Amino acid sequence: MGLKFKEIVAGKEITLADLKGKILAVDTMNMLYQFLTTIRSADGSALTDSQGKITSHLIGLFNRVTALMEQGIKLIFVFDGKPPEIKRKTWEKRAEIKQQASLKLKEAEQRGNLAEMKKFASRTAVLTKEMIEEAKKLIAALGLPVIQAPSEGEAQTAYLARKEDAYASVSQDYDNLIFGCPRLIKNLSIAGKRKKAGTLSYQTVKPEIILLSEVLKELQLNQDQLIILAILVGTDYNPGGIKGIGPKKALKLIKENVDYESIFQAANWPSHYPDLDWRELFSLIKQIPVTDDYILEWKPTDSRKIIELLVEGHDFSRERVVSKLDSLQAELKKYQQKGLKQFI
Repeated sequence: MGLKFKEIVAGKEITLADLKGKILAVDTMNMLYQFLTTIRSADGSALTDSQGKITSHLIGLFNRVTALMEQGIKLIFVFDGKPPEIKRKTWEKRAEIKQQASLKLKEAEQRGNLAEMKKFASRTAVLTKEMIEEAKKLIAALGLPVIQAPSEGEAQTAYLARKEDAYASVSQDYDNLIFGCPRLIKNLSIAGKRKKAGTLSYQTVKPEIILLSEVLKELQLNQDQLIILAILVGTDYNPGGIKGIGPKKALKLIKENVDYESIFQAANWPSHYPDLDWRELFSLIKQIPVTDDYILEWKPTDSRKIIELLVEGHDFSRERVVSKLDSLQAELKKYQQKGLKQFI
């Protein structure tokens, strides 16, 4: 769902060259959902193979990851684990949104309105367990590390960045910041443009980096206050936040009140969340489970497994897959040679 921090958090534009040689921890579920919602046919339906199985996630993953690898960027892919029980309300809200979108999609289909079909079809996207397992197999075949988070994936990527096992987290959401991520990379794309979800149009995008230290300095907040701000605006654990309170108003409340209790009294929290103590949310975000049980190892690409999964398993063009793999191998070989020259 993502925090609504856009109007108060500014990023700095960077280039892919700035990330060359850097290790980036990817919030994988976030990326896969991007592919599911944007890589679609003209009528909004997801791309499928001859068996009717969705391939949008694999197309996006293979194309983007190989392109980033060719740029000399080292990737770690982190997958969500068991979500906090309190997130159940978020699931219910998302399920309701998908149900409403399905109804509107049927109406659009009856009218033959392609634009509306595209718009609502993307909102019905569901990432299944099978899709997740396929993504893991493809990532592993590309020789990249896969980490299973005990809970929220973005919290684990933030932890990797804090430990300096990764330079930054990669996500389109701002959630990583409340988990203490020192650097967040958004818009990590080769194309320089991105389809607007649910539409037929594109928008120009450039990679950008958000530094937590600069965010806190600009907003004149500490890390705990940033979490309070997020709770007021709305997190994945209290979707929508407090009605009528956006980021700027929440920031004003924090500055005008001497302690957290006063902030939530001024925001009239109990009337909006009578059965939920804000302290529970604060504690959850501060103490979200993460793990050190992982091995960061980059292995050679296994072309045979990739062809087996994509070409034989999902009808990808053998010629295109092989061509892409050959290009990738050529680029990786160049980096290896450059590395060897440093020791000669």
